[in-house]
Amino acid sequence: MSERSSYLGAAYLIYLGIRTLGRDDSELLQAANGDRRLLHIFAQGVLVNLLNPKTALFFLAFLPQFVDPSLGHPSLQIFELGVLFAVMGWCSDSVWALLAGTVADRFRSSFRLRRAQRNISGGALIALGLASAFSGAKTK
Repeated sequence: MSERSSYLGAAYLIYLGIRTLGRDDSELLQAANGDRRLLHIFAQGVLVNLLNPKTALFFLAFLPQFVDPSLGHPSLQIFELGVLFAVMGWCSDSVWALLAGTVADRFRSSFRLRRAQRNISGGALIALGLASAFSGAKTK
């Protein structure tokens, strides 16, 4: 069953790559300029992060090693470390968001950059799909 699902995943990546290569620039611009509310996008991001098991594992497995019970209030120490983690993440993500917004404006205004992005993305998806399909065949 897992072999079949890996081939299905590989086929899906190849399908996405072919679909990306076949897209028209007007479709890409419509998707990029979609009428989505910022509050809705923010709520989606919060929900994804809350339901992300990697985040919970990080807080449960990694942070407790930095708690010193002799200093008292271990739960307060965990809370402080969590807040520090959130603030550092907010700072770094804000820089990436500003950079991505600047780059996105350049991509929207240049036909050549949009075409290059489409070709690189589609080619990468196809290559990943093929690599996934052939790596599954090697293990047998």
